[in-house]
Amino acid sequence: MVKIIKTKIKDLLIIKKEAYKDNRGFLRELYRENLLSKRFIFEILSNSKKNVLRGLHLQKRKSQGKYVTVLNGKAFDVAVDLRKNSKTFGQYVSIILSGKQNVSFYIPEGFAHGFCALENNTIMHYKCTNYRDEKSELGLIWNDPKLNIKWPIKKPIISKKDQQNMDFENLIERL
Repeated sequence: MVKIIKTKIKDLLIIKKEAYKDNRGFLRELYRENLLSKRFIFEILSNSKKNVLRGLHLQKRKSQGKYVTVLNGKAFDVAVDLRKNSKTFGQYVSIILSGKQNVSFYIPEGFAHGFCALENNTIMHYKCTNYRDEKSELGLIWNDPKLNIKWPIKKPIISKKDQQNMDFENLIERL
């Protein structure tokens, strides 16, 4: 049985699925094509240490919808609405995803996305509606006070590239 939960932001969805467990282990369905009317053409797998923060990322052209699932570990996952005509422009939704759950997060095109690994060996699986387009990548700084995201850690491990991400005001001028 699958349960689709709407969030406070239109089109941003939490998908809860059943896991089948017994003394041998478990079986989990990760994705069913009939859940969303989206075509996913690109998949990504990432592995992060505890306290690694990746994001917040988006592509200006060839925007990506993402279907995100944690396969192992635990992550604090965030999506920021950057759709200019949206009633919730600039708002975010966060969720904790875990390899022990069978929950996925659907983030439509037009959102910045990022996450913070809460455990070592946090493995994230992404299904994307578009290929990566390096030339149109933009980054939104994780701790922008305008967004006021309630991250669960104070001193994340961040890549040099993500340290250069823009604040909200500068980013929206580039959209």
